[in-house]
Amino acid sequence: MPTELEELVEFLHHGNTQIRQVAAEHLVGYSESHTSLFKREQLSPVKDLKLLVKDYPPIAKNALTILINISHDGEILESVAKDDNFLETLLGRITNPKEQNANEIAMLLANMAKDDSMQRVLDLKRDIPKELSSSKWAIDQLLDCFVKGAGGSYNKHADYDYLSYFFADLGKFPKGREYLTTPQPRDSNIIPLTKLQVFTSHPSHTRRLGVASTIKNSTFHVPSHNILLSNIPTEGANLLPYIILPLMGPEEYSEEDTDGMLDELQLLEPDKEREKDLEIMRTHLETLLLLSTTREGRDVLRKVRVYPIIRECHMQVEDEGVREACDRIVQIIMRKEEGDEEDEPPMNGGDEGGGRLVELQEGVEDADEKIVDIC
Repeated sequence: MPTELEELVEFLHHGNTQIRQVAAEHLVGYSESHTSLFKREQLSPVKDLKLLVKDYPPIAKNALTILINISHDGEILESVAKDDNFLETLLGRITNPKEQNANEIAMLLANMAKDDSMQRVLDLKRDIPKELSSSKWAIDQLLDCFVKGAGGSYNKHADYDYLSYFFADLGKFPKGREYLTTPQPRDSNIIPLTKLQVFTSHPSHTRRLGVASTIKNSTFHVPSHNILLSNIPTEGANLLPYIILPLMGPEEYSEEDTDGMLDELQLLEPDKEREKDLEIMRTHLETLLLLSTTREGRDVLRKVRVYPIIRECHMQVEDEGVREACDRIVQIIMRKEEGDEEDEPPMNGGDEGGGRLVELQEGVEDADEKIVDIC
């Protein structure tokens, strides 16, 4: 005999709207701990929930919330992520400026991106939502949602912040990294990552964290480092200011320290605040480590005077993870390069108190293999 909960699940496809609404509303709480309940009869409840996404907004909201909660299960995730019709339903709704549940759809898409099959979004063409985008590519439309929709500017019901997690998960795949770091001829040769990196100092914590993770995962694509580090207009991404500024506080630097420092990092306001979230700080530092895995990258970091900034970050932030990452960066950018006659003296920056964070060691290996993608 079916239990009361199993009977409640059956009501998800009831013909009466009020009964469907009551069932979905009551099942939201159980979805957090009773995943197996939704796997009955070959995932029949999941099929019902996918249909309810197109129901009245209150019912659709509960259906989306349940799918978000249960999509951690591999079987359910596969069922949701590989369903082309369902994906089109989500894309059609999230790009609609009147969609009331766009944020919930963004959360579900972020979960779905953990499945390898979601890489097909990078090659998916669909109708152009003319109010939002001029591109027929689904990934471009989602990027436009995220950029144009910040703070409810495209859809008063949504801020699209959770799409940053969607991009971060796509960045775990080589194909995703290549898209994010490659100039797009279909979009005036703009590098997609440049549309995201401007949000590293955004008020939304979700947006900052997701973008920081996207940037880090993208920099695993080593061939793109020169473009990411370049600040030549129309050619480079000029990434460095966006990942270094969050590491900086109101500290003043000597003239010797600032000689060569990027213009965007100088003459900051006296009330400049350093990023408060330690996870975000560690992510930016790990991105710098990834960018230092090539000789060209290390040379750029030396040239733009990254060391004094890392030195201050190490001194001001009392977190072991942050300080360890700072140490590793210094070990890499201050060490003697193969073929050099002597260590680069400018890296000490004239620091009277001993400019190095730690004693340099011979043969310190690069850190690229010790850093993992953000999941």
